[in-house]
Amino acid sequence: MPNPTAAILIIGDEILTGRTREGNAHHLAGELVKVGIDLRQIRVISDDHATIVAAVRALSAEHDHLFTSGGIGPTHDDITADAVAAAFGQSISVREDARALLAAHYAARGVEFTEARLRMARIPEGAALIDNPVSGAPGFSIGTCHVMAGVPNIFQAMVAGLLPRLAGGAPLLSRTWQLMLAEAAIADDLRALAKAHPAVSLGSYPFVTDGNYGTNLVARSTDPAALEAAYAALQAAFPEGQ
Repeated sequence: MPNPTAAILIIGDEILTGRTREGNAHHLAGELVKVGIDLRQIRVISDDHATIVAAVRALSAEHDHLFTSGGIGPTHDDITADAVAAAFGQSISVREDARALLAAHYAARGVEFTEARLRMARIPEGAALIDNPVSGAPGFSIGTCHVMAGVPNIFQAMVAGLLPRLAGGAPLLSRTWQLMLAEAAIADDLRALAKAHPAVSLGSYPFVTDGNYGTNLVARSTDPAALEAAYAALQAAFPEGQ
């Protein structure tokens, strides 16, 4: 049975303008590999209601899971929750369980629970909460769309709590063989190896160190035996590697 598929939707003008360096997709991609959910697409879009609605509808229809990051904070430009609710045709309002989590979080810290902070308790009808042990404001899952914060440490905490709840498949395993040869010099041999090992994805990734060209050859597969066979073939074909 094939692994579930996923897409990541990064939402925020700050990413598109270069003000903020995006790292949440990189983190989540690595975690999805471990649980056997195959990431097929990463998309970055602006804080625009119609754009978010369209992207959520399209990506949810095309993948088993959609993970979003950004736009669920307390300010006027945090519109992701409203847009996701609209994408699924659901109403959105302050929900008591989310409100109680936030109230307890701020009370424990002696911080005023303002109207702006209350906005983070607005949850689409029918959604399940995603725990936020860092700042209290929950994310939520509606259907197979999982809506999480954009702040990296909060996003990572949400991912850690969410992924054990999701059905995955076979983890994607990988082995790397490094050569101090230019990519073009090994392309023909690598093509032949890829044809001989169809159950394994063979990728080549060039780099430069102290002016010398090298290539990392990466074998990936969910089948451990097939992976080891392909890796052994890489070592045999390119014995000068390490």
